[in-house]
Order: sequence, then C-alpha cells, then structure tokens
Amino acid sequence: MTVRGGIPDPGYDTFPAMLRHLCERFGARECVVIGDDRLRFAEADAASARLARRLLASGVGKGTRVGLLAPNGPDFVIGMLAVCRLGAILVPINTFFQADELAWTLRHADVQTLLTVPRLLSHDYLARLEEAVPGLRSAAGPDLLLPSMPYLRQIRVLGESDRRWCRTETRAEDAGSPMVDADLLDAIEARVCTSDEALIIYTSGSTAEPKGIVHTQGALVRHAWWLGREHGFVPEDRVFTPNAFFFIGGFVFSLLAPMQMGACLICEERFEPGETLARIERERATIVTGWPHYGPAMARHESFLRRDLSAVRAGYLFEILPPGAVRFHYSLGMTETCGSHCFWPPERELPAGSLGVAVPGVEHDVIDPESGAALPPGEPGELRVRGYTVMQGMYGRTREEVLEPDGWYRTGDRVTLDENGHVYFHGRLGDLIKTGGANVSPQEVERALAELQGVLEAHVVGLPDAERGQLVAAAVVLDGSVPLEADELRSELRAKLAAYKVPKRFDFFAKQDLPYKATGKIDKRALVERMGGSR
Repeated sequence: MTVRGGIPDPGYDTFPAMLRHLCERFGARECVVIGDDRLRFAEADAASARLARRLLASGVGKGTRVGLLAPNGPDFVIGMLAVCRLGAILVPINTFFQADELAWTLRHADVQTLLTVPRLLSHDYLARLEEAVPGLRSAAGPDLLLPSMPYLRQIRVLGESDRRWCRTETRAEDAGSPMVDADLLDAIEARVCTSDEALIIYTSGSTAEPKGIVHTQGALVRHAWWLGREHGFVPEDRVFTPNAFFFIGGFVFSLLAPMQMGACLICEERFEPGETLARIERERATIVTGWPHYGPAMARHESFLRRDLSAVRAGYLFEILPPGAVRFHYSLGMTETCGSHCFWPPERELPAGSLGVAVPGVEHDVIDPESGAALPPGEPGELRVRGYTVMQGMYGRTREEVLEPDGWYRTGDRVTLDENGHVYFHGRLGDLIKTGGANVSPQEVERALAELQGVLEAHVVGLPDAERGQLVAAAVVLDGSVPLEADELRSELRAKLAAYKVPKRFDFFAKQDLPYKATGKIDKRALVERMGGSR
C-alpha cells in the first residue's frame, strides 16, 4: 500500500483528480446501475461536467453549500461529482426526511442550491419542499429570496417538474439551463485543493439536534481509496450497495471506495427480500453489503435456495454468502471520523472480540471520561481519535467546541485498548440508538412524541435486537384526554419523523411505575431492563 507521511496515498487527493484518473482507467466500464438505468464512468464524467457547468453559470463555486436530495443511483453519483469537482460543499440529505426535518437541515446548513429528484416511491419531494419552505409555493420564479430560508437561492430538479419555483435538469447535452464554457470548468477544477471543505454530512448525536460534520476533499478521497484497497475491490467487482449514500458509511465505503477501484455499484430503491435476491442474481453481484437485517431476511425467503449466487465472492451479508466466500470484518467508525477508524491488518490474526487497530494515519488513546486522564492498556474508558480522517469541525460550531487543542476527538465510545492497540468496544457513554446501521437521537423522538395530544410523558430507548442491533422503543405515559394506542402514535409520528426513527415498540406506563433517579430524571438503564428487550 502506498503511504505518504503516514497517510494512504492514491496518487491524487481531490475529486477532480480522482475523476480524471477513473475516466482514464475505467471510462468504458459500468459505474452505477439501478434497474435499467446504467451509467459508465465516462458517462458519469460527461453528465456531471454538464451539470457543473450549469451550476457555475448560476453562481455556484468553491465553498457554495449545495444540497443533494436523491436516492442511491446515477442521479446521486452525477450530482455528487458535479458539486465536488467545483470545490463546492455537498450536503447529502436524508431521503426519508419529512417536511420539518428537511426544513431544519436546509436552514442549518445554509444551503444555497438544492438538487433534488422530483419523487421517490411514495415520496413527493416537490410537495414536501412546498410544505417545508414557507413562501416557496407562491414564489414567482426560480430565483429565490425567501425570509423563511434566507440563504436558499435556487432549487434544481433532476427530472421533470411543472413548478415555476424551480429549474429542471436532464442528462442531455442540449437540454437544461445555460452553462459556461468547458475551459472555465477546467480552470475551476485546477484550483480545487485537498484542504477544501467538500462535505457537510449529518448524524444524530446524543442531543436532540443532528450535527453537521465537515470533511475535506483529501480526507474523503484518500480514506475511501484506502478502504477500497483494504477490502480488495477490483474493477471486475459488482458491488450490491444499498447502504444510503447520505450516511457517512454509505458515502465513503459503499460509494467512493468501490468507485475508486473501478467497480460497478448495484443500487436499489427499496429492500424487499425476494426482489433483492433476484437483483443480486441478475446483476451477478460479486460483493454484497447492506444493513444487518438484510442477510437473515433474504436467507428466510422462499426463493433463496433457488437463486444462483455463485458470483458472490465476499461481503457483510454472511447468511447469503456461498461456501468459500470471504466474510468482511466489522470495524468501529463514526461520521466524525469519515467512517471506519479501525481496521484488521491482513497479516495479523485479531484477538476474539476485537474490532481492529487504528487505520494508517490515525491514532487512538483511552482516557477517563470524567478527569480526562490517560488510562493504561486494558482499562475501560472513553476512546479518543486523532488523524487525517477526523472531521474539520461541526458546521455552526467553533473548532474549539468539538476538538481538543491537540487535535484529539472524544468519541463517546467506551472501549479498552490492549498492549498491541487492539480496540474492544463496550458501548456508548451516551444513549444514542443505532438501529439497522442508522443513528437515532432519543431526544428527537421524545420531543416529537411530547407534541402529540394525549401524551403526558415519553421516554425513548434502544432495546437489544438480533437483526437490527437495537430497536427504537418508547415508554409512554398518557394524560387520558384522548384514547391512544400504539398504531395511532406510530401513524402520527410518521408524518413528523423518518420511518427508521419511529418506535417499533410502544409500552404504556403509569407515571409512578417508571424508574426515576434521585435527581428526578428517568433511569434509562433501568427502563431498558424493565421493558425486557425486544419482542
């Protein structure tokens, strides 16, 4: 592996340079597939260049924050490449977001330009935007000046639209808005630097509001390249990659890592075990990834034993891997560290229970979470991470608020490190819920529940679950003003929250039956025990 100054080095460190490299080596190969929509590397380059030239003509440039609301597939890839090759800052937006969540993200990130598909499955994004952005529906034209969203200047729809408040874009060269000359794009790309901020990506923290994590061009490109090399991706691979690109794991590992190795991404709009099995078979997938519950669901499907999955050579969905296929190792990572900050050296056999050692260019240490004092090997404490993959900061917060003066980031993970640097994970110091690979803030769900008529009190916890890791569960106290049942609560929350945040289980309590601490706060650890796990 090539390493420069302790940091993985693919020979380029920006998105424009990465794209030139990919086109030179893999231009004729398929880059991304979803259904019948197939895009080659050279086509992705050409389509993203046209979109980039149109964005330049509208005033987008280095540092402009551009939102992208699109599912995994060609639209996301083209939009991502167009933004990042300009040196603009990409803000991927969760496609499950309801109007309130969408509005919060657009406002918090100060999005200036939004690229969006018109719809996905049952999601009508144009109607949802009109609900999210007051004044948008009555806007006279596509040049926006709205007090409700003061930085938003334009919305561009990747497809068809009849709304007068947006512009439409297609992949065709002779359609769409005005664009600058190609030589200006070349000059712009030559000024993109490894240190330029390239991404604001949101994650749920242990507080109610999500955090906008900022990463640079160099960190994203280099770390994703290293992950692709470490996993052994090759140009002949066809990677089934359903992990959402708007999450850091999906963006870095599922999108950028295989792409930099010249592999093809196989995407889907929704997971249905039988349809997904057919897709993996039809596309001759060689690598299968996905949320933890995907494997068991497909293995239980009645068509599983009839499927020819012999092309699969490796992956994380262990239950459907054919004999002899390589099982990828799970590691520890987070949005703030550009995904995985642990890995498993191929020449080293990891001890049982370990999630690996620090990746090249990254350091680990363990401290007492209260005093901040360094702890010796084998003693549990809070993990700190430092290195090139660590975020530049959180959008809207000073660097001093989130990073220590010497560059360490306190992860909130409770771990031990042995004498050889192997990491053993023991849980979160906070109460963040991780369900099916997604992070859920209990406080955000509690706040949504508290707004519902008839709810006196609500406490949200993560219960152990064999398939999803944790299950979002709510302990609810009703005030008796209206009759409420679990299905009614679930239905009302779906209008406020992304589906994965809506509790899968509701338990109803009398207030006096809830466990409280002496301080008057709910004892969530005791509440988890009282609720007794998933059922």
